[in-house]
Amino acid sequence: MDWAGHAQDAHHRRPLGDAGRRDQWTQSPRGSLVGDSGYSLRVDWSRQHICIDPGDSFEVLVQQREVTHSKENILLHGIGVQRQQEGLAPQIALEAFEAYAGAAPLLAFHAAFDRAMIERHMRQHLDRIMPNPWVDVEHLCAVTHEKVRARALDEWIDYFGITCAVRHQAAADTLAECEVLLRIWPRLVMQCKSWKDIERLANMQRWIRRA
Repeated sequence: MDWAGHAQDAHHRRPLGDAGRRDQWTQSPRGSLVGDSGYSLRVDWSRQHICIDPGDSFEVLVQQREVTHSKENILLHGIGVQRQQEGLAPQIALEAFEAYAGAAPLLAFHAAFDRAMIERHMRQHLDRIMPNPWVDVEHLCAVTHEKVRARALDEWIDYFGITCAVRHQAAADTLAECEVLLRIWPRLVMQCKSWKDIERLANMQRWIRRA
């Protein structure tokens, strides 16, 4: 699974309310966690400025009980048999992710998928879930670019002319999603003055689509 990251206030190291993280988790064909990658996004609301903080990133590989030998899956995610055996235990990986995210909002492209997967595995391995708010970057794209007929990440990457170094590789996908957020940011801050406003805008788009 991938996620764009958590946002952070520009003047603080710890994740705060006006901050967020973008992340991406990878899932095996059997539904087990494979790996996670995330970046921190720093927001300065006084200047209406956002930036990616490459120095504050997260990446983990989860050890697999049942190793997949599927060539298609290995080629897609670039995680071979040996690497699948060398990862962290799911409980340790999830605890590390929880510590990294802190209380920050979590951003993801098609966030419902990432959220459901994380919560399912956290209940299974930690008997709890994270209370962090989730924001769907795709909803923000749609509400700021209403005339663009794009839904998939590849379509938005193409629309903005963003280069993704290795598609379907967690860290590269996550960075590309961060770049998408940076491209739509000028339109977002025309409507939003805080992270809560960003959350409300994304949720509004979600309910419009359901209607």
